[in-house]
Amino acid sequence: MLAGTGSDVGKSILATAFCRILKQDGYIPAPFKAQNMALNSYATPEGLEIGRAQAVQAEAAGIPCHTDMNPLLLKPNSDHTSQVVLNGKPIGNRSAYEYFRKEGKEELRQQVHKAFDRLSARYNPIVMEGAGSISELNLKETDIVNLPMARYANADVFLVGDIDRGGVFASIYGSIMLQNPEDRKLIKGIFINKFRGDLRLFESGSKMLEELCGIPVLGVIPYYKDICIEEEDSVELQNKALQAQQGKVNIAVVLLRHLSNFTDFSVLERDERVRLYYTNNTEELAKADIIILPGTKSTLSDLHELRRNGVAQAILKAYRNGCTVLGICGGYQLMGQEICDPEGVEGNIQRLPGLGLLPIITTMKKEKVTRQIQFYFGHDHTLCSGYEIHMGDTRPVEGTGDQPLTTALNGETDGYYLNERCMGTYIHGILDNATVINRLLASYAEKTKETTFSYQSFKEEQYDKLAEHVRKHINLPLFYKILQKND
Repeated sequence: MLAGTGSDVGKSILATAFCRILKQDGYIPAPFKAQNMALNSYATPEGLEIGRAQAVQAEAAGIPCHTDMNPLLLKPNSDHTSQVVLNGKPIGNRSAYEYFRKEGKEELRQQVHKAFDRLSARYNPIVMEGAGSISELNLKETDIVNLPMARYANADVFLVGDIDRGGVFASIYGSIMLQNPEDRKLIKGIFINKFRGDLRLFESGSKMLEELCGIPVLGVIPYYKDICIEEEDSVELQNKALQAQQGKVNIAVVLLRHLSNFTDFSVLERDERVRLYYTNNTEELAKADIIILPGTKSTLSDLHELRRNGVAQAILKAYRNGCTVLGICGGYQLMGQEICDPEGVEGNIQRLPGLGLLPIITTMKKEKVTRQIQFYFGHDHTLCSGYEIHMGDTRPVEGTGDQPLTTALNGETDGYYLNERCMGTYIHGILDNATVINRLLASYAEKTKETTFSYQSFKEEQYDKLAEHVRKHINLPLFYKILQKND
């Protein structure tokens, strides 16, 4: 288990690295995170939902993702409530207070244990990931993801500390000393993550930590900027709020309050033809060649906010001035004539007029659609792939006729194509297909040159680079010795 002194210390990235390292070294690893909280999710081959981080880790391990890798997923609806997804299916919304009470937690714990048992019967070793800090004493009794899970799995725990944020000695020593004696014995090693500067400067620091904690420091891993792994959370999107640039196709992703599945746009960040930026600034939207309305966990709430802050009007004005507008999932719903929620699936707002760009009406439904899909885009006969995760039924306004954007292998259609500058789809990952991006950029040929960029090949290269980076800075023989001793 990769456990943390806090959130965002690099547990997910290191879990991804070890999935690839273990695969390279001849093992058959699989990732596991008992409970994940994230808006960024993914559909398994069976059409069920898990956290995106575990899907990425499975990809690094070279295996199909499965709900047993993340049996419990919490998808925030607001600052206080989350949709609870168990074994890939939503089981309702709960407030943080309700979720972290003792009542009903043992049932969830049993479900998580069963998922781990099924997974560990198929793969070895299991690369487990904790959540947040292991020393949140007030949540200890209801914790099902950190050391109680490690105890159940008889896992070797490696504590990850982030030296970049400061206070690494206190956070590591404190995290270990706050454990009871039984849990403290599970912690077999320490990783110092995100180091900047000359590694030799921390050699004495490693020895001090080992003497203080009685646990070996297995590695000091430098901060990197040249390796691109899809992120779990959207906390960094504000830092990607770049501005438009001359000589590029400027693509603005609308920075929605409840934006989800932002990894839909990772491929555009790597495309040399494109300048991608995230914004809800009306002036920056006006400079875009293409505006993308992304997925959202709360479509009606975000629609209300877009009207309040003037972004809705800015999008319509940009479209009238020649900008292309593409909506994905919740963004597709936003582009329609109306969004209705008669059953209160999302909350108290029952009906709002959409942006009116597409002749469609969406009705929210309690049943969630989750599936992987292969499809043809427009009239192109190149087979594409993606996945759907949404709660809502979208249909053309009566009398307008259906103009689908994609056609699945089984003949089912999706989305709406109004013209080359206005279209929407429910399919996440649609931009991972070169056919789709080339078609989207075709109207801006004077700014682009042809490319044969393969996003899948790029991702495989990045997993290998990450594995090499981590290998170089850890004591791998000691790591394996610890694992084998536990066997």
